[in-house]
Amino acid sequence: MKERRRRLVGTVTSDAMDKTVVVSVERKYRHSLYEKVVRSVKKYMAHDENNDCRIGDKVQIVETRPFSRRKRWAVEEILERAA
Repeated sequence: MKERRRRLVGTVTSDAMDKTVVVSVERKYRHSLYEKVVRSVKKYMAHDENNDCRIGDKVQIVETRPFSRRKRWAVEEILERAA
């Protein structure tokens, strides 16, 4: 069952909360009518058990059980540390 969970890669934009980070995931797609490449950014609240993440880190988040009203993702691994 764990293999079927959705995984996204994004950048940490906020780490002000306890055990929670805000991850911005960017997606690019081509507009159906105008054929222009459109960039959209969506923010996800993710559970960070050990408070390891810092602003600017590139992380992979995985879909999981609800932790709270808005938090349904968890940080799986830190791919790249911020400079």
